[in-house]
Amino acid sequence: MQQIVSDAHSYAARWIGAGKTADYIPQLAKADAGLLSVCVTDVEGNSFFAGDSAVRFTMQSICKVVLLITALQDVGFEGVFQKVGMEPTGDPFNSIVRLENVSPHRPHNPMINAGAIAVTSCVKGNSADVRFRRLLDTTRLLVGNPLLEYSEEVYRSELETGDRNRALAYMMRQGGIITGSVSQHLEVYFKACSILVSCREISYLGAVLANNGVSPRTGEALIPPGYIKIIRALMCTCGMYDFSGEFALRVGIPSKSGVGGGIMGAVPNRMGVGVYSPALDVHGNSLCGVKAMEYLSRVLELSIF
Repeated sequence: MQQIVSDAHSYAARWIGAGKTADYIPQLAKADAGLLSVCVTDVEGNSFFAGDSAVRFTMQSICKVVLLITALQDVGFEGVFQKVGMEPTGDPFNSIVRLENVSPHRPHNPMINAGAIAVTSCVKGNSADVRFRRLLDTTRLLVGNPLLEYSEEVYRSELETGDRNRALAYMMRQGGIITGSVSQHLEVYFKACSILVSCREISYLGAVLANNGVSPRTGEALIPPGYIKIIRALMCTCGMYDFSGEFALRVGIPSKSGVGGGIMGAVPNRMGVGVYSPALDVHGNSLCGVKAMEYLSRVLELSIF
């Protein structure tokens, strides 16, 4: 397995220099586009990695998985899915067009920005800080690092430039999809996106999802099995933005990407996969990361299809 992971890294490295970092968030634009790491964690808890696997980066949209888990715990299935749908959009992750064209302004799924903001509004707590700390504690548990923190610099950068997300949130509040303080919901959401992780840690999160919510290291049940079915299905149909259909054909692993350059995948009953490279393709997914996952899927026959 170690050789295969190393080979996946070497294969994906051919595309270093292609793509570009997420320059619409100034702090993300500063990332070293030459970084690349690949990690696999199997359901027995063994990890295999290659490249810059200790480098920390922000979760960005990978945090949408944790947001959904927490919201399901707080308000249940019906509470979440009365605010957000379950269908892929075929639109960019931050698109406002489809949201504007539906009434009420209900986002299509929890894996796009509008959907994640709606899901964030379901997370309970009497302040933004309390709500975020709950999300951070859940993330710490699911990635196996009790010392996990967020990047204040990236959070501030997103807060200063996140006008499209504000537009999405105010449109949903006008339509009655979300209630309460838009600024508080966005504070929680932006901080969640700014949580710092490593490639090894997101591969461990993938392994928890692959292992039906059970920690591969301790045997502790961390996520109810019913939630796992929901999360893996949405990752498969919506987790790679408007590339999700092609990714299903080429890779076939339930996955969630983030514009920070990470991709987290969960191969049911086998392994979690984490890849990181900050240069993105036109869809907002890590370009080298997708190539690494294509390689792993082909060589290890990981496609669920």
